Amino acid sequence: MIENPELQCIDILAREILVAARTAPKAKGKDDLITGILERDEQEILARVMEGMADERGERFAFFKRDARNIRDADTVVLIGLRNAGVAGLNCGACGYKECDLMLEAQKVKTDFEGPQCSIKYMDLGIALGCAAAKAKDLCLDNRIFYSAGTAAIAAEMIKADIAMVIPLSVKGKNIFFDRKWP
Repeated sequence: MIENPELQCIDILAREILVAARTAPKAKGKDDLITGILERDEQEILARVMEGMADERGERFAFFKRDARNIRDADTVVLIGLRNAGVAGLNCGACGYKECDLMLEAQKVKTDFEGPQCSIKYMDLGIALGCAAAKAKDLCLDNRIFYSAGTAAIAAEMIKADIAMVIPLSVKGKNIFFDRKWP
């Protein structure tokens, strides 16, 4: 008998989740997503980077340490971000600029993420993340979308993206993301 065989398929299910993100609708059909799956040892590295960021940033960022525990305890971790997204070319003004060209000419600011970026592209990322989380739910995988791990993954150069989010996945008898305590 193979005990707990459900754990053997987590990598395949993570790939299915990334398929859902990749095939999510995108503005004007242009795909600027970058995706990845962390190796087990990379999860530990990411958790350590998150803890270091919490220490550097102070009490308001203590939730990075809480989230780092979830990264360590996850069965696998997927990353989804945008890289060199460009613009939708709609001159919609949602980015704060009257025309797309003005936003592109603006001085880029790099803190956790690099911007300004096209707001339509941000919506594309949000839709892709929603599709990924929905697919994880359909596959009965516990999951959560983490800003904290996304910014740490960029800082650690685990994903070459202008903005990224991380979705840890868990197959356990109890949802590890449910009873988390706010620091």
